[in-house]
Parts: sequence; structure tokens; C-alpha cells
Amino acid sequence: MDEDSVKKFKILVINPGSTSTRTAIFESETLFADEKLDCPSEELGKLKKVIDQVPMRTRHIEGFLKRLDIKVSSLDAIATRGGPLRPVAGGVYSVNEKMLTDASSEEFIEHVSKIACVIAVKIGKSTGVPSFIVDPVSTDEYLPISRVSGLKEVPRKSMTHALNMKAVARYHAREIGKPYEELNLITVQLGGGCSVAVHDHGRMIDSFDANGEGPFSPERSGGLRADDLARFVLDSGKDFREIRKKLAGGGGLMSLLGTADAREVEKRIANGDKEAKLCYEAMAYSTAKSICALAASVNGKLDAVILTGGLAMSKVFTDWIVDRIKFLCEVRIIPGEHEMRALAEGAMRVLNGEEKAKTY
Repeated sequence: MDEDSVKKFKILVINPGSTSTRTAIFESETLFADEKLDCPSEELGKLKKVIDQVPMRTRHIEGFLKRLDIKVSSLDAIATRGGPLRPVAGGVYSVNEKMLTDASSEEFIEHVSKIACVIAVKIGKSTGVPSFIVDPVSTDEYLPISRVSGLKEVPRKSMTHALNMKAVARYHAREIGKPYEELNLITVQLGGGCSVAVHDHGRMIDSFDANGEGPFSPERSGGLRADDLARFVLDSGKDFREIRKKLAGGGGLMSLLGTADAREVEKRIANGDKEAKLCYEAMAYSTAKSICALAASVNGKLDAVILTGGLAMSKVFTDWIVDRIKFLCEVRIIPGEHEMRALAEGAMRVLNGEEKAKTY
């Protein structure tokens, strides 16, 4: 088929963050425009709930489209980040009323990613442009054995950086010329939070994350001894929200060294700070241990371990991890965030007929 005759799809990508909305236009695989739309702190401060941010963020995206002289009716799809809603298998999901109801409720974690689908529908509804989420935060492909913990009231749960980790897994599969569904992989998201997941023939069957029993990270405490944590919580006099903020924002390097900036930590190490080196290397050590633990999920039969995320750009940090896990299998480093392209590619797979959109 002549390359010029291949249908090119125009896709709007929406990925809200805490203080901005990353927005892009893709024309099939080609990035046409990409902008971080900042949300003024004075406006955010007036909005009590995440859902209250929808009108403001929608206006910002409409302004982005207007500056590019792109009409919504010219789009083939809108691809958005999927938030921490109901547990679902990975894949591409059409935005429907059930998803919108859940995203608008207070039943789920108040994370800004959950309102992306609401914004997408507001932008595209009048024109009939379809909206999709791709590999949401609540992607859950656990095996029954993966859910069992030592306390019946607190089963294990999946809550990872699924979008970026599945994206780099698919990228690696394409690079070596094999289907993602034929590989056993471990992906490691290294950033303010850390997720480690094992992929068994295209499904993330188990994982650790820094909000749970996983390795600690720049901002998060990771797994802690249960009895000491219980004593700390009871003695603190703090409520759940304060404790959660301590563990998920003031933990990890922030607690140990007073900063979550890995670049600052590496400067301290270069200047001879032994405490900084100990804590930074301990973070790599805890990450390596989690990787090796998940290797047991596939009986050690791994095709590759992939390190990704912003912190994967640090050679000193990744070298520490690689030195401890290289006996397992090949280790690849695919640094940075690939979420925008992953969202666009998910929508394209549906538009091309390569994948059928799932129902939430």
C-alpha cells in the first residue's frame, strides 16, 4: 500500500498533573504539538475537590486547540490518562457513563488523573469524537495468589505506573521483534514514587509500589515493618490524611535527607557526604531486592528487566541496581516518561483495528 494512502489519525492527548495539564496533538506516530498548561495556584487553591478543576482545565485545553487553529471536529479521538478508579485489566477503554460517574465521585483516591476522562467528554461530546483511557493507574491483572496477604482484612492490591511500564514493555518487544504477549518482563518505574511490576505474557500479574510494600523512593516510604508503623501511627496523634501525606510525600529521601531531588543528593555525594551516599545506595538496594523478589513470580524465567522513569537517567543510581540484578537476565534502561506517546498509541491501536476498545 502506498504510504501516502495510509490513514493518518489526529489524536488529542490529555494527561493532568497536580499543577498542570500536559496536552498534545499526535498525527498518527508524529508529535505535532505538545504543551504543559499550568494551573495557577490561586485558582487551584479555591477548588476543594479534584472534580471542581474540570472547568478550568477544560478551558486551558480549548485555548490550546484554538492557538493551534484545530477544531475538535477534525480530531479522530481523544486519549486521556486513566485514574485510580475500579480495578480493570490493562488495555484501552472507551469512556462511558459508568466511568464518568466513578470519576466524579469521592469513592476513589482523589488523584487528578481520574478527571481526565470527564474533561475529554466535555471537549468532544458535541462532535461525537470518541474518548479513551489507556492502561489506567488502577490496572489490575493480579493472579488470585498475588492478592493474598497475611491479614485477611488487608488484601494486596495493584496500584502502579501501568501506563508508562506497559509502554516501555511494548517498546522493548518491538525492538527485539517479538510480541509483548510472548515475553516475561519486569519493569521498574523510577521517580518520585517507584513501581516494580512483573509481566507474564502481556499481563502484570504482581507488583510492588512505594505506597505499599515496595522499595522506598525519593518521596515515599515504601514497605515498613508493620508493628513499628502501627506504633508510630498511634503515637503520632495524626489523622489518616496527615499520615498518608507523611508516607507518600514526606517519606523516602525526603525523610532521610530532607530533599527528594536526586540531583541534589548526587551533588552531596560528589562532595563527600557519606550519609547521602548510604541512603541513596540503600534506595537502589531496596529496588534491586524488589526486582529479585518478583522474579520468583515467573520462576526466574525472565527475558529482560527494564528500568524507566526520570530517575533512570541517573547512571550512578541505575549502575547500583544493575550490579545487583544482572545475574537474572538482560537489563535495559529506557529512561524518561513515555506516557503521552503511550496514550496516543493506545487510541491508534483501536482506530487501526489492532485492538478492540474494552468496556469499563
